Parts: sequence; structure tokens; C-alpha cells
Amino acid sequence: MSDLSEIEERAKKAKEKPAKYGSDIDLEKFTTEAPNYPQQDLGNIDLVDEERLLNAGVDITGKERSGSFIQVDGSVLHAVQTQDGIEVMSTRDALETYPWLQEYLWKIVPVDSDKYTASAELAFQNGYFIRALPGAKSKFPVQACLYLKENKISQNVHNIVIAEEGSELHIVTGCATDSPELRALHIGISEFYIKKNAKITFTMIHNWAENIAVRPRSATRIEEGGVFLNNYVCLHPVESLQLYPTAYMAGRGAVSRFNSIVVGYPGCEMDIGSKGVLSAPEARCEMITRAISTGGKTITRGLLVGEVPDIKAHLECRGLILEGDGEILSIPELDGKVAGVDMSHEAAVGKIAQEEVEYLMARGLTEDEAVATIVRGFMHVDITGLPPVLKEQIDHAIELSEKSLL
Repeated sequence: MSDLSEIEERAKKAKEKPAKYGSDIDLEKFTTEAPNYPQQDLGNIDLVDEERLLNAGVDITGKERSGSFIQVDGSVLHAVQTQDGIEVMSTRDALETYPWLQEYLWKIVPVDSDKYTASAELAFQNGYFIRALPGAKSKFPVQACLYLKENKISQNVHNIVIAEEGSELHIVTGCATDSPELRALHIGISEFYIKKNAKITFTMIHNWAENIAVRPRSATRIEEGGVFLNNYVCLHPVESLQLYPTAYMAGRGAVSRFNSIVVGYPGCEMDIGSKGVLSAPEARCEMITRAISTGGKTITRGLLVGEVPDIKAHLECRGLILEGDGEILSIPELDGKVAGVDMSHEAAVGKIAQEEVEYLMARGLTEDEAVATIVRGFMHVDITGLPPVLKEQIDHAIELSEKSLL
């Protein structure tokens, strides 16, 4: 992917390096070979399951979107912006268009982190580049779709998102598969750069399948006055998932918030979390996770690092086990390196209280309705600053999951 020989050499040395956490995957069982599909207009795309994409927040009509990006396996089908001041293109095209983009490549996600980052460099299959020009504000979200179609495919993408000074971007990324029986691997590298007084709201909705392994690796650098809102929703089965985005609050008053809602089904192994490094005065970070297990194993991690005085950070994880053999392991960590930091955390794992069910049943609900109401309330996370169209899609995803949960 990169012309920089140093990056390639580092990737080669790390191609056998396992991830720090979670189960390992034999990359040799997957291939990057897939049919090449031509670029198409949104209205002519027939290679994807429209309903599965819609459930992941992607509308192939492009309605109420400031731009759209769709990649099927290794082929970019569509990459178009519909608003001035917003740029949407494939990462490969962006690197050819803007030579300076090399300076953003692998700067906050180390290429030699593990064999998955190494594979993303050595077997690069594109990805999206989204940029808001200085002062531009997206009227509607930009949507990006990463879609798996071929069996045993390894989709290796590298995404770069830049919000220039004073700009604002809303992005929804929907990930889905062509068939519930598909076996495949997704490796997604994402690097976000938020300049002075800029803002990115990034919402990722996963609609994978029971035989899909997912290995995202992402990081964000936030400059003075910048804001990063990261929302993650995974309410459908997945074979294994490792997710641990890192935010570097490098400028005074930088803010990041992580909101995650996940469901672990029988046979699923989910290792999720986030890390916030607060290295500038008045930086703020908040992490909120809601995890439900119906029989799967879910590990939730959170690490806050306070490197300077006058920072504030909070970590909260709540887990709900609906089935007897479900497992939720919560690992919150605080690392205060100097005096004058304000950091806190809370974690809880439990079950639905019978008295709550009986209370609602006494007011006219059936037992199933009472349990559904409690679960819906548990999964509700008040996400500030979310555009109405994205809030509706998150609420829709939660509603769709209720029947499978119960």
C-alpha cells in the first residue's frame, strides 16, 4: 500500500505477531482473491442485500446522505460526495490525488501492532477516505459500507478520515455480509484526524454473521477544541470480534466519548473496549458500554490514561446476562500519571431482577413484554450530539434485535 519501504519492512516483521488480546486467527485459511466489480451508480447497485445494509444503517438510495462509499470485498463500487466541502473517495485514489496523505498513513495505528495490521499493509484492498474541508459542516451523514460477498475472503481495508480546522463530519459505517452462512474475515484499519475546533461523530453498526471474524484497529488524534463522538453497535451474531479504538487527546480542551452497545450470542467471542490518552489540559473523555450476553463470552475493556493535570475522565460498563451460561468479563483501568487528574470508573454485571418483571406485569404487561421493556431500557444510551437520522437508525437496530434476544 505504501511507498515507504520502512513501513513495509515493519509490516513484514510483524506478519506472524499475534494480537495482545483475544483469540488468534489463521490468516492462511482466507484469501484476498475476489472478482473485480466495476464502479456503479447507487441506483444500479444489485450486488448487495439492500435489507441487510439498511439494518446496518446504509441506504443505497443515498437519501439524506452527504456522500456514499460502498466496497464489496476488494472492489470499490461507489465513492461520491453530494455536498460541497466534503470529499469521499477510495483510499488508493486519495493517496494518488494527495501525495501529502502519506504523512497521515500509519501514524497513529502502528503497522507492526500485530499480524492483522501487517496484513492490512501487505495485502491492501482499499478502504475509504473522507475529509471535511476547513469550516465545512456535513448537512447529512456520510455513509460508508464495507460488505463481504465471497466465501473465505479476507477483506483488508485502510480508512483515513480528516476533519480540517473548524469543520464537522457525521459518518455512519455499516458492515454486513451477503449471506448468514458466509465464512470470512474483515480487517479494518481506521485513522481519524480531528483538527482545531473540528468535530467527528462516527457511528459504526455491525450486521455481520455467525462465521465472520472481525479485527478492526483504529485510533484518533484530537487537536485543541476538537470533539470525537464514537458510537458502536453490534446486535447480531459474529464468530469473534476484537475492538479496541484509541483516542489521543493532544490539544487543550479536546473531548472524546465512546458509546458501545453489544450483544454476545452463543458461540460468539467478543473482546471489545477503548483507550483514552489525555495529554493536554482541560481534555475530557467518557466511555459508556452496555453488554448483553445470551450465552456468548464478552470481555469489555477500558483504559484511561491521565498524563497532565486538569483532565477529567470516566469509564462505565454495565453487563446483563440473559442466559445461565453467558459470560461477561469487565476490565476497567485507570492510569493517573500526575497529581491533579480527575478519573473514575464503575462496572456492574447482573441479571434481570424478578421483582422488576413482576412490577411491570402488575401494570398490565405480559412477562415477555416486561422483559423486553427492561432490556430495551438497559440498552438505551443517551448519546449527545447525534443527528436525528443516526439516532433513529440506532433505535431501529435495537428494536430489530429484541426478538432474537428474547
